Amino acid sequence: MKQFVIIFSVLVLFSFKLSAQDLVATFGKEIQWQSVVGVENEEVNSIKWFQVNTEPETWRVEDDILVCSGLPIGVIRSEKEYENFMMHIEWRHMEAGGNSGTFVWSKAEPGENRLPDGVEVQMLELDWVNQNARNGEKPPIAYVHGELFGVGGVEIVPDNPRGVRSKSIENRCKGKGEWNTYDVVCVDGTVKLSVNGKFVNGISKASQKKGYICLEAEGAEIHFRNIKIVELP
Repeated sequence: MKQFVIIFSVLVLFSFKLSAQDLVATFGKEIQWQSVVGVENEEVNSIKWFQVNTEPETWRVEDDILVCSGLPIGVIRSEKEYENFMMHIEWRHMEAGGNSGTFVWSKAEPGENRLPDGVEVQMLELDWVNQNARNGEKPPIAYVHGELFGVGGVEIVPDNPRGVRSKSIENRCKGKGEWNTYDVVCVDGTVKLSVNGKFVNGISKASQKKGYICLEAEGAEIHFRNIKIVELP
């Protein structure tokens, strides 16, 4: 009987591991760096996103948009790991106060709070500060939109410290239903973030500087489009 229980437990864990690696969507493009610097190179690869710990109905592709329902809380990950790269990603929240983000240099292994390690690039809808006032005081918008911070034990040095996090130097984020553009540059443990056309934040000396890119479901519907990754040599 004991042996049966052990075998059954192993099979359950094995089947869970397989389901967690299911292909969720083929969405976005990986562009060769030669094309960016003007060297002729026509190779463009589609980006495959794999399940980590959400559900099949959490994500769906509608035309040129990747729709995330926000529930359950968790992430999907890129097919491959990246070290030095640039990422262009456009997003819009569909709910006031929505919370989401993308993780870079992640092992894509969820922790107790269902989210993985890495460096998080925060994506908050502007009403979040109104819904999360503490002691009658609202967090400044520029502090929380576009924040960069290490999670899951990953340590960083913030360019613009807010404790251990790095805050944006100004608010350039648009509200519910409007598209925002993030350009994220990740090189040798340094991350720089441009929001809607201007660099406003950065971190350096990340203790983990290679890993998967994750997209986050964190309770609110969010849409993504025009995801482009340029892997740097």
